[in-house]
Amino acid sequence: GRRRQEAPLRRTRMAGGAPPSASLASSSSGGFLPTTPVVAAAALGTLATTVAAVHLARGTPTAPRVVSPFARILRRRPASSAAQSRTRRESTPRPEKDEEDTAMITRRAVGSAVPKPHACVYLDYAATCPIYPDVADAMLPYLYRHWGNPSSAHAYGGPSKRAVAQARERVRALINARDASEIVFCSCGSEADNWAIVGALQGSAQQHAAASSSSGDQQQPSRAPKKPRRHVVVSTIEHPAILACVDTLEDEGRSIATRVGCDGLGLVDPQAVAAAVVPGATALVSVMLANNEVGSVADVAGIASAVKQRDAGVLVHTDAAQAVGKIDVDVQALGVDLLTLVGHKFGAPKGVAALYVRKEIQSRFPSLLWGGGQERGRRAGTEAVPNLVALGEAAQVWLDQGADIERHSTAMRDRLLARLEKKLLLVAEGGNKTAADVALRVNGPLGAADAATRRAALPNVLSIGIKGLRADAVLASLRDHVAASAGAACHTGATSISGVLLALRVPEPYALGTLRLSVGRHTTPDDVDEAADRLADAILADLAASAEQQSGGS
Repeated sequence: GRRRQEAPLRRTRMAGGAPPSASLASSSSGGFLPTTPVVAAAALGTLATTVAAVHLARGTPTAPRVVSPFARILRRRPASSAAQSRTRRESTPRPEKDEEDTAMITRRAVGSAVPKPHACVYLDYAATCPIYPDVADAMLPYLYRHWGNPSSAHAYGGPSKRAVAQARERVRALINARDASEIVFCSCGSEADNWAIVGALQGSAQQHAAASSSSGDQQQPSRAPKKPRRHVVVSTIEHPAILACVDTLEDEGRSIATRVGCDGLGLVDPQAVAAAVVPGATALVSVMLANNEVGSVADVAGIASAVKQRDAGVLVHTDAAQAVGKIDVDVQALGVDLLTLVGHKFGAPKGVAALYVRKEIQSRFPSLLWGGGQERGRRAGTEAVPNLVALGEAAQVWLDQGADIERHSTAMRDRLLARLEKKLLLVAEGGNKTAADVALRVNGPLGAADAATRRAALPNVLSIGIKGLRADAVLASLRDHVAASAGAACHTGATSISGVLLALRVPEPYALGTLRLSVGRHTTPDDVDEAADRLADAILADLAASAEQQSGGS
């Protein structure tokens, strides 16, 4: 592949026994010199310059601000003897909260451009969101400075422990959970989704076993349910993390599943979900809050209410990976017992997520991993503090800017659709469409005729189907110019249509020509216009080539 024309980063290999804050200067022979205050200052100066370039690439406003972490290290190290240095460290009390770490975070404006590593417009926020620059800033101190284990009682563990607690509180506020203990950190959405399903089934089995044992010990008629709850209800448009888990559990004989369909817009009927519940047998209902392909937003509050009315013992879970950070999510209003949120979908890095577990069900919801007792014993494993800090900062971004992000995303999505229609359908200024050779449909609620239904669409997702288009081929031709996703994929000559489009009963010619375009906090009008123009040109070229091929074949 092509090598990007970028200056290589200069790395300094640390010598064995050198403290983490020390730096080593490379000798002319490629070896390393022992650290002295002068050498350290010179090496840190070079490193600060490199880090400044990295920060500027992320869009940090001014260079002095980005070198401040390393400048602070130099200021703390006196240009005197090592003995004096030790005396100062021992006599200076450590603050409970390092305000300098917070001071280096600059909140970026909604709609501001961030430098891109490629000359390619990014319209694939639904696949993964770029790490917000202010989120990256928040992570930095926990990569090179506060690297202690949160479980450690000494000075190194304190900052990490406080950072994890702050992140948990921010995520709690993000979804309006009542207590921070209801937020359980994990690695990804798939883990959280799987845990919700398997945990609900295991919890029911454990409850049944405990009740049966208790009744037997008391030599009284058993009040335990005849069988543990093994039934699960899901929709047909769930993420594979839900559907594949349910399929596997069924194949292994560990559960029975009912899959509830949706309408042609991707909306799931709450009454249909409730009707699928088998009282006394259903352990869990899981319906995603927002669909990742067509942007439909489900009436999860209505689903939870209808399910609980039918059987109060059923747990309700929603996969909110695509909703959090795009629309307001309130677990109290939704009435759910379990909720999945994923960091890389709203500005945090990959590798961090959370499962909301309502306090009232925690006693009957089993742990996932056993070991050191992290996450209140629910999920053992030393915390990835930088990632958790990032998740907390991404949550704070939404708390600070959520309304603006939603308005901006809606404006960029609508601008994208309008420009594509104008280019492809020759839409006149008055809004009247001419008779065009291009047949275009908008998938999901955004394509509904009435405004009320259109409001059940995510503000950042646009799914369009163009009859006769080879969407995968168009995106392949634009891979260096526009980043987006197709609704169908070609594998070794065979084309497969996504399960979501099949569930919506999108006609095959449109499904094969479906493009999913998704915008976000840092999408700009220039991005939208450039992408729309390039897409329109490529679409028209592909349709013309297909028409010519068909006419030649006939």
